[in-house]
Amino acid sequence: MKKLFVLTLTLVLCCLSQLAVSAQNQPTEQPSSDEQEKQKAEREKNAYRLLDQVIDEAQSLRLTENRVRVQISGADMLWDQNQPRARSLFSMAAEGVAEMGRNQAAAVRDSRPGNTATYTFVDGEVRATNIRSFQLRQELVLAAARHDAALAYQLLAATKLPAGLQPGPDQRGPRPNFTSDENLEQQLMGRIAALDPKLAAQNADQMLEKGQFPVTIPEVINQLRKQDAEAADKLADKTVKKIQAANLLANSESAGLVLTLLRLGPRGAAETTTDSTGAKPQPPGRTPVLEQSAYVDLLTSVVDAALKATPGTQNRAPAAPQRGRVGIGPGVNRSGAPQQLTDAQIEQNNARRLLGSLQMVMPMVDQYVPTKAQPLRQKLSEMGMSAAGGMNLAAIQGEPTADALIQAAATAPQQMQSRLYQQAAYKALEDGDTERARQIANDHLQAGARDNVMKRIDFRELAKKAEGARLEDVRQAVGRLQTDNEKVDLLIQVANEAQKTNEKLALQLLDDARQITNHRATTYQHFEQTLRVAHAFAAIDSARSFEMLDPAISHLNELLGAAALLSGFEISMFRDGEMAIQGGNGLTNMVNRFGQELASLARNDFERSDTLAGRFQYPEARIMTRLAIIQGLLRSTPAPTGTMRASRQD
Repeated sequence: MKKLFVLTLTLVLCCLSQLAVSAQNQPTEQPSSDEQEKQKAEREKNAYRLLDQVIDEAQSLRLTENRVRVQISGADMLWDQNQPRARSLFSMAAEGVAEMGRNQAAAVRDSRPGNTATYTFVDGEVRATNIRSFQLRQELVLAAARHDAALAYQLLAATKLPAGLQPGPDQRGPRPNFTSDENLEQQLMGRIAALDPKLAAQNADQMLEKGQFPVTIPEVINQLRKQDAEAADKLADKTVKKIQAANLLANSESAGLVLTLLRLGPRGAAETTTDSTGAKPQPPGRTPVLEQSAYVDLLTSVVDAALKATPGTQNRAPAAPQRGRVGIGPGVNRSGAPQQLTDAQIEQNNARRLLGSLQMVMPMVDQYVPTKAQPLRQKLSEMGMSAAGGMNLAAIQGEPTADALIQAAATAPQQMQSRLYQQAAYKALEDGDTERARQIANDHLQAGARDNVMKRIDFRELAKKAEGARLEDVRQAVGRLQTDNEKVDLLIQVANEAQKTNEKLALQLLDDARQITNHRATTYQHFEQTLRVAHAFAAIDSARSFEMLDPAISHLNELLGAAALLSGFEISMFRDGEMAIQGGNGLTNMVNRFGQELASLARNDFERSDTLAGRFQYPEARIMTRLAIIQGLLRSTPAPTGTMRASRQD
């Protein structure tokens, strides 16, 4: 009897032990749909309350561009919740953009007495102001276009500079077309195509009648086809006829549209054609526009135009200037003084550039106009260009497979091949096929790129063994690495795998990573390492994420203060004592990165995230981070947490 009791007790204890282990391995119970809705409602309530605070605080900002950016962001996020207020904010932003344009125009007139007929770049500051002004106008119009097509066009008209102050054809400086009204109107037309395809189609038709060739027409045609297939076919037919009626070699503006249409291929091609292996190609990222007959006609016209290219003093054509504009390359005389290009020179430059672009669509030429393939290859060879089969762009759009990337690399220009093979290896690794990734690296990559791929393969294999890994084994592997960046990457990868079955090991590994980053940052990379470790902690222990971010924000405050003190001497990220919210410099970008991490954390701990955002001493930085938090809270799908952000190792 005693033995039976002991045996029974042993069995009970074993069952209890198994139940305990089973309970530990059970997935965390997901909240019910009602609880999820309550959580979503609470997030939205916090987001809109914080947004009101941010909009109010932004009124004290001195830089018009900063106020405008907050108004645009606020209007965009408020549209579904409070449309009248969103419209009001869009209008306020338009007034700010118009004010910038007027001040900008006054500065130009003051700097060029007697020359008010043409808007001309006169110095670096005017050029920078012009670009900032156009960026804001672009952001405003395209943000409104996400919600209301008519409103977007109203804002486009309300912020337009007077005709005499538009950028003139003789302006010099970087990105001369960047501030073009025509360019913005084309972007807007593509953006509203999904909202109001018929309005977009009307505007596309008007542009074609004026001799313009917007590259967004394919998107308009595809969106229109969903509502009215006959109207879409008519617009597509008109587009091809207008292109063919224009002189492709004299009208360089049509080249962008032509090449977009050709690269997309004809409609139905994905279902009827196969690649060299006999498999159907991957569906392209964008939908083809033209029926096969129209596509063949256009491709024939383009090839015929390109075949008119003749060898010049240079095999590579210079940037083609507009007629009457100062040229470069062949348009520079022996003394170095610029001279205007003749019509013949302009046409030859355009023919050479068109010919070079056709290298990318050689598979289409081979399939749809095979009689033109040999003359085209011969002309390419004559001009010193690659006469290879051509790179299949459609195959690598969207989510290309490793095989598709390898096939594209085989026919790609030499300068692109290494990158494509490297992407193919990473894709194989992502799919879990480490042997294939290793083979691609060994067969196609040179030392540096091959080593980067091999390093990631080793990381992945070690991470897969995380379930049975010992802490000392991982530490020994980390110790063999040379840089802190590599060590942090490996520790995060293994911790991400380990947390599924061994949370204690995952925390130990992340603590090791934290020790590596536990020093005063001296580069932006150090800040990035801190952010990556804090991001990985969020899935296990978010309190440690906040603990890591707090001192880093204090350090950023010091750097921002130093930048303000040095502004105008060594750096120029402050104007009128205020940091531009979108500055394009390392410090501003880093503040944005901290905002992104706080946004991820805010979905589970809003109060602490908001408190940490408030630790930024400069109102501009507080506003930037809080806008990121608001956007994160209103996002329907949460940003991924607890996964490593792969560093750039190539």
